[in-house]
Amino acid sequence: MSVYDDKPWLAIYDEGQPTEITPEFGDALAMFAASVQRAPDADIIRYFDGRITLRELDELTDAFASGLLDGGFAAGDRVALYLQNVPQFVIGLLGTWKAGGIAVSINPMNRERELELLLNDSGAKVLVCLESLYRDVAAAVVGRTDVATVITTSELEYQSRNDQRVFAGVERISFDDTVDMAGLIERFRGRRPPAVSFTAEDTAFLTYTSGTTGPPKGAMNTHGNVVFNSQAYRQWCGLGPDDVVLGVAPLFHITGLIAHITISLLLGAPLVLFYRFEPSTAIDVIREERPTFTVGSITVFIALMNAPNADSDALASLSKIWSGGAPIPPSTVKAFSATFGQYIHNIYGLTETTSPSHGVPYHAEAPVDEASGALSVGVPIFNTVVRIVGDDGQDLPPGEIGEIVSTGPQIVSGYWNKPEETVKAIPGGALHTGDVGYMDAEGWFYIVDRKKDQINAGGYKVWPREVEDVLYEHDAVREAAVVGVPDEYRGETVKAYVSLRPGRSADEAELIAFCKERMAAYKYPRQIEFLDEIPKTVTGKLLRRELRARNQP
Repeated sequence: MSVYDDKPWLAIYDEGQPTEITPEFGDALAMFAASVQRAPDADIIRYFDGRITLRELDELTDAFASGLLDGGFAAGDRVALYLQNVPQFVIGLLGTWKAGGIAVSINPMNRERELELLLNDSGAKVLVCLESLYRDVAAAVVGRTDVATVITTSELEYQSRNDQRVFAGVERISFDDTVDMAGLIERFRGRRPPAVSFTAEDTAFLTYTSGTTGPPKGAMNTHGNVVFNSQAYRQWCGLGPDDVVLGVAPLFHITGLIAHITISLLLGAPLVLFYRFEPSTAIDVIREERPTFTVGSITVFIALMNAPNADSDALASLSKIWSGGAPIPPSTVKAFSATFGQYIHNIYGLTETTSPSHGVPYHAEAPVDEASGALSVGVPIFNTVVRIVGDDGQDLPPGEIGEIVSTGPQIVSGYWNKPEETVKAIPGGALHTGDVGYMDAEGWFYIVDRKKDQINAGGYKVWPREVEDVLYEHDAVREAAVVGVPDEYRGETVKAYVSLRPGRSADEAELIAFCKERMAAYKYPRQIEFLDEIPKTVTGKLLRRELRARNQP
């Protein structure tokens, strides 16, 4: 079924009822080149007090690509980017494309075992990493991989402010067995690599799944995927060259890659980076740089609300806010709006959908399902068909809960060197997301939970999201995560992990009673454990697997 057929939400759009996006540029690199031609002297990266224009970024990436090629790099080779949110990530990404290669984004929180796995799986020939990450992690790993060249750099580059809240303890480190990135660029500055072009089917980068359901898999995000969803963000979120993009999501993640880097390259709009997210620093940066648009996990926005330097005017410029990657409690959206006067639009996608497949359109507000209390993740974006299917693979009608299956131009071509996994997850180009949800009669979609997270309490099915949403309604609760734990009588029972807001208090009996008053008897948590921080991935997804492991005998 297509949700574009006679659905009232189409009237939301200010500019008619778009049903097709035709890419203006052939690939992500050409997209950047067009922006350089339009406004070469416009800022494209702002990093504390540092500024890089489109012209300068073009020159830096030409030099980086020329250095790669001089070292024997060939078309189709992979460059692994093991970096925080620093300008060198963007330089490395574009430089890799200019050399005809494929970028591999790696979480800077990964340690030796994880880094070695991804380097070997991708077959990366070049590793670009922070000096501290080479010293602490990569130096012990690269000898067991195909990496032939390690290029190191520092988070202190491209700025001079050296804010000690951000850079405390950071110092420059030199190595005898690595290539300094700044020195490489200086050596090849002024040299242009041979022209390269890609087709829509060519892989732009490998982004590794979080591994919550098994070993990480390298999703092959193509240039066509990247160009399509960059333009989808532009139109869906009402963006133009006068916008300023705030980089709160990690750049290695699909959200950072598309909603920060490539949308900035498409628009020719500045991307504001500040190394890594710290709430007080983020608010200072927002006040100084006046960004207008961002996408981040809900934990980012919860942290901003609780920052000591937050006030009602702190986010005055940030009028276009979307959140994805983790469930959003409706109560948090209300609290954020009450604090800052800004509305958080929901957005939904996966690594395999190259960022969004659904979203709440700009100027619209997501409905809340009366029965479940869930906040809608939006409607499918342009050219995207989404089905809700049952266990038998058949389409389900509105209101029925099943697996979300998405088809569209943003769906990846497959997993790197994993044809069997590709056929299983993306048969015929239709992505079986593993997320469970439903569509209402108006075409709005709601996520219930991951299939594997469902709790079976004495034969009753409990979705953690529903319990978490109730907990978030308590004014002392900052974050909550719910899991099923072994129980002799019920098989499984409901346990909640909770962190409290600064200066607020609550005990286990109080929170259990709060939930008991608001939900069916089989759903409310029987156990509550308090933590300073709920374990999460770097992108804000709750690590329920880790919480469940704490309760195994």
